[in-house]
Amino acid sequence: MDLHSQAAQRPGGDDSYLFGPRQAWFAFAMTLGLMMVDYIDRQVIVSLFPHLKEAWGLSDKQLGALVSAVSVTVALGAVPIALVADRVSRVKSIVAMATVWSLASISCMFTRNYGQLLAARAVVGLGEAGYGSVGAALIASHFPARMRGALMAAFFSAASVGSVLGVLLGGVIAAKWGWRAAFGLVGVPGLVLAIFYLAVRDYRTVALTPRIERATRSTGGTARAIVGRLMRSRTLLWVCIAAPAQLILVSAIWAWLPSFLNRTHGLAPDQAAMRAALVVLCGALGSVFWGAVADRAGRRRPAAKLHVTAMVCVASAAVIALAFGAPHIGIALSAQMQFALLAFGGFLMTCTVGVVAAVVIDVVHPGIRATGASVLSLFQNLLGLAAGPFIAGLLSDAWTLQHALVAMPVFGLLAAWFFVIASRSYERDLLLVAQTVEADTAAAPLAPPRGAAA
Repeated sequence: MDLHSQAAQRPGGDDSYLFGPRQAWFAFAMTLGLMMVDYIDRQVIVSLFPHLKEAWGLSDKQLGALVSAVSVTVALGAVPIALVADRVSRVKSIVAMATVWSLASISCMFTRNYGQLLAARAVVGLGEAGYGSVGAALIASHFPARMRGALMAAFFSAASVGSVLGVLLGGVIAAKWGWRAAFGLVGVPGLVLAIFYLAVRDYRTVALTPRIERATRSTGGTARAIVGRLMRSRTLLWVCIAAPAQLILVSAIWAWLPSFLNRTHGLAPDQAAMRAALVVLCGALGSVFWGAVADRAGRRRPAAKLHVTAMVCVASAAVIALAFGAPHIGIALSAQMQFALLAFGGFLMTCTVGVVAAVVIDVVHPGIRATGASVLSLFQNLLGLAAGPFIAGLLSDAWTLQHALVAMPVFGLLAAWFFVIASRSYERDLLLVAQTVEADTAAAPLAPPRGAAA
């Protein structure tokens, strides 16, 4: 039985719930909760930068690497972990991931030097690798196809909410009990949610055609299958370039805004963290809003959703550049006006979050959805989330932090350009994947699939 055979058993085909609304929304709530915890553990460190700089005398490049290390290991582990999840069990894989990253986060409080902390942060990323893509595939399979864009935006907006809480909690906990305690306390919720996640219903493992089965049986075959898919789908290729370009801007602002407010405006670390958390919260709201706008724009013409995303990327670059660069072009901004611009820029710059996940799911075979989404995750983490904080830190050491942040919006302009290119092939690729799935369904064996619903 393949995904389309399962869809045919739903009351409304692919436009209905897989197990019913109650099971779908429970799966969504649990997956959303773990996504928030994922990013709490990932982002808690940015509000601890002033404490770490004072305690260990770290450079901005070293501080940025503590954020980037997580994204690097997320990128390297995303594809193999998602491949295992696709063929074995999404639910069990997610439980294992949450357990690993939570324990690794707790271990950060026991580190005694920079090298140990960097290694522990890398293990946090290894645990988180594949979570976004596997969680997105699970949600997409539970819900009707017509709801995917908004649901993906809501799911990935939890990353913004988690980042808000991570920044906020890190600053508050460090102010009261020290920076080490911050790592320990934020690691506990993930362990609790991992236990409850076992109650989520998994969807049946999709039976692959012999051709795809052979392609994904080995590491080399997997790599060739991924390259073949990228070469076949121009939309997937360009989205995997556009998405990380915008995330370079997003991750740089999220990582360095607390330090900017501390150094430039003299705010205490906990107060700077609270201000920065508000900007990240605006990003959480923006990701849902722009995901819904893109969905509406794409109802009549699918490519329009990528055109809207490109325009908002340009707007975000302009607003962020003005917020940090106004003094350099003779425009006097009060601290309140600058913060208002940053908040508005935060609302704009997360416009890609839900759109890119929905587009990628649209243009890959249903049997390898999590693996396809993990390709996007690899690019986003390695070229986007890992690069942004490190590039900004490197430029900050060479220039100043403010000058570094003025330069980052150029990546938003590049993202807009790549999204426009992706839009040119999107509708063609939608048709191509529909034809491929139809052909694969007709050729699929009648043998029962491996795996069963949890």
